[in-house]
Amino acid sequence: MRGMGNMQGMMKQMQKMQKKMAQAQEELGEKRLEGAAGGGMVKVVVSGHKEVLEVTIDPDVVDPEDVEMLQDLVVIATNEAMAKAEELTNSTMGQFTKGLNLPGMF
Repeated sequence: MRGMGNMQGMMKQMQKMQKKMAQAQEELGEKRLEGAAGGGMVKVVVSGHKEVLEVTIDPDVVDPEDVEMLQDLVVIATNEAMAKAEELTNSTMGQFTKGLNLPGMF
C-alpha cells in the first residue's frame, strides 16, 4: 500500500509539472525576439513559437539592381531572430527536463 501513495504523489508532481510546462509554452508564444542585418536596415521579429511576426525593410536598402543583397539581409535577420527564439525555448523549457536525462528533449 505504501507504494501506491508514492505513485499518487509522483502523479500529482507530474501533473503540476505539465501545467507549468503548458504555462511556460504559452508565455513563450507571447515573447517577441528581433534579428537585424545591414546595421539594422532589415529587421525581423519572431515569436517565442518561432513564427515570423514582422519584417521591416528600410527603403534605403532597396536597390532594384541588387535584389540578392536584400534577400541575403532578410535571411540573416530571420536566422538571427530564430536563433534567439531557439535559445529562449531551450532556456525556458530546459528547466523542466534538467536531470531527467531524456534524449531529444528541448
